[in-house]
Formats: sequence, C-alpha cells, structure tokens
Amino acid sequence: MLHLPNCSVSFPSLKMSRYCFAYLQETIKKEVASMCLLRPKTQQVPTMDPSKASKRPVGILLVKVSGAQNLEKKGLLGSKSDPYVKLKMSGDRLPSKKTTVKRSNLNPEWNEEFKFVVTDLENQSLVVDVFDRAQVGKHEKMGMNRVLLSELAPDETKVMTLNLLKTMDSNDIQNEKSRGQITLEVTYKPFKEEEDTEEESMDGTDEVQKAPDNTPAAGGLLFVILHEAQDVEGKHHTNPYAEIIFKGEEKKTKVVKKNRDPRWEDEFEFACKEPPTNDKLHVQVLSKAGKIGGMLHGKETLGYIDITLADVISNRRINEKYRLIDSKYGQIQIELQWRTS
Repeated sequence: MLHLPNCSVSFPSLKMSRYCFAYLQETIKKEVASMCLLRPKTQQVPTMDPSKASKRPVGILLVKVSGAQNLEKKGLLGSKSDPYVKLKMSGDRLPSKKTTVKRSNLNPEWNEEFKFVVTDLENQSLVVDVFDRAQVGKHEKMGMNRVLLSELAPDETKVMTLNLLKTMDSNDIQNEKSRGQITLEVTYKPFKEEEDTEEESMDGTDEVQKAPDNTPAAGGLLFVILHEAQDVEGKHHTNPYAEIIFKGEEKKTKVVKKNRDPRWEDEFEFACKEPPTNDKLHVQVLSKAGKIGGMLHGKETLGYIDITLADVISNRRINEKYRLIDSKYGQIQIELQWRTS
C-alpha cells in the first residue's frame, strides 16, 4: 500500500482516486521543471598551443661545411685541436648532424654536405657548433654561431664565413676574444605551393592525383610512413621493428614487444636534392631479442621489401600493402609521399 495525502494506492489493483492522480501529475511537473532549471554542466576542452603543433615542412636547407680557419689549440699541453662540427635546426627534435673529425688541425677542410627539413622559415635558424674531440672526457666546445633562415633568398647559394663565438649573447664580453672562423655554403630550396589534391572516392578508397606535367625536376622531401605489419614471426622471439635504408641513411621505428601484428604509425623524412626516380627504398622488419634471450639469440630478420620510387614521384602519394620477401605470410603497409621544391 502506497500512502499519499488524501489518497491511497493499492497493489495489484492500482486503484487511485481522482485527487491522487492530480497530485501525482502536479508532483511530476514540479520535478521536471526543477530539472530543466538546473544549470547545464560544461566541460573545458583544452586547445593545443599552436606553437607546439607539428608544422608542415616548407622546404629544404642544403648546407656545405667547407672548412674552418684559425682555430684555437685545445689539445693537451697546448697541442693542436681535433675539430669537428655539429649542425642542428633550431626547434628540431632530431639529433644533430656531425662532420668527420680532423686530427691535429687548426685550419681543417671538410667539404661535407648536409640536408635539413625547414618547417618555419621566419623563426628557424641553423645552429653551428665547433668542438674539439677529446680522447678522454667531455668534448670541448671551441665556438658557435647560427644562420638565420629568414635572411636567405630562395634557390640562391650563399657563401658565408662566420666568426666563432662563446655565446649568442651580443652583450657577452667573452665574444670579443678571437676563436676562429667557419665557412659554410647554404641554399634554401622552398617547396612548391600545392593544393591538397587528395580526395576520397565513393567506395572509400583513396584517389591518388598525379603530379602536373610541368613539375620541375628539382629536389624535394620523401615522406615514409610505416603503418603496420601482419603475420610476422621470428624463430626465437617476435619483438618487431622496421628499419628503412635510403641512400645509405638508416632510420628505425619503435619496437613492439611480443606481437605478430605490430602497429607503428611512425613517420620519417628524407631530403633529396633531386627526385629519386631511379632509386629504391629498402625496408626490413626485424625482431629485437629481449634482455635474457639476447644472450642466446640476436636480432632476427622477419622479411624485407625493396620499393622502386618512380611511382611515388609521378603520383605524389601511394599507400599500399607489400608482401615481405623471406616471410611465409608477412605483409607490411607503407605510405609514401613526395613533395617537390
């Protein structure tokens, strides 16, 4: 029996008086009204700082380290230095690139070339550090300087001789001391301005647009995106990672432990002076041994593929699955993109 003011409801007959029914209606209306008057809850969604967002590459910086002059003696007991140069783009998380070491030389000549991806022409700079290689202990910095990319004219090679400084603080009195000079040749090659021509067809497959017929045979950037692999298996362990070899340069994905179907979604970039139409991209899947298993069994090769790059140069983008050679069932999905300068 449910007791309400001036009414009664009995079960199972559910008999109720006219007054009881009106009372229930009024009570429900009040409850619903009070719920509607409640302030709705809001949730703050954080937005990404634009300065920290990943920026799209806008060009390539070609750098030739010609040589250095009048370096200081940093060796033991005043002997000559063993200099080398480290180069890095500001705001880039990639490791620095290095020249070879020139033994006992205060006027070294390198004539070594490097390529860097540019993502912010207005704010990025090339940071140049010269070090003396130490046989024991920490290598000593001999001097530094930088090249502002905003001061470079597109497609023009600029030869510059920079004074080596202690710091980049213009007011630092230590910079008055002569530390030698370094000579560089730098060329900024911007990418072509292109509209996003990728469209999705009605059946859900990606439609690849070909490059214009008048596309110049200039340099560009090759993007390699290793999405995933399926049915890869080692004899002794299956901790797969992929390794890319392109023109002698090697890059690796992360390791996925104990997984025959690893998903990497790792992206890599290769700067090219000219379209690699006649080149091949070598991709191999390997398995890294664990700490204990590594003592008995080293890394294993789970399969490989060599991809001719002519298609991606003409089509701008391909995204395909490839059967791995030397693998019974293994496949790998690789996306390639080509952007020209």
